[in-house]
Amino acid sequence: MRLAKYNIGQVVRHREHPFRGVVFDVDPQFSNTEEWYQSIPEDCRPSRDQPYYHLYAETEATYYVAYVSEQNLLPDPSGEPLEHPELIALFGEFENGRYPLQHGLN
Repeated sequence: MRLAKYNIGQVVRHREHPFRGVVFDVDPQFSNTEEWYQSIPEDCRPSRDQPYYHLYAETEATYYVAYVSEQNLLPDPSGEPLEHPELIALFGEFENGRYPLQHGLN
């Protein structure tokens, strides 16, 4: 098992798809449903044996929660905050490129 590359509160972007997100939880390896995993096209399906991140994600058009493998994430270089409405439930104000955690996760 590998250590997670990204931290809770860190802003990341997807390597292939046009969205950014804030990490709010990390699974040390794939921990979603088999149906979800099989829905990813086989030619681009990531390995299960890597960290997977729960993100408050956003595009220009919408907000949602995403579950993304580490190999598909990059640090977000924009330095810009996100506007996801669920951020305020867990995080403080955006500072120095990240969101400080305000409440513990269960």
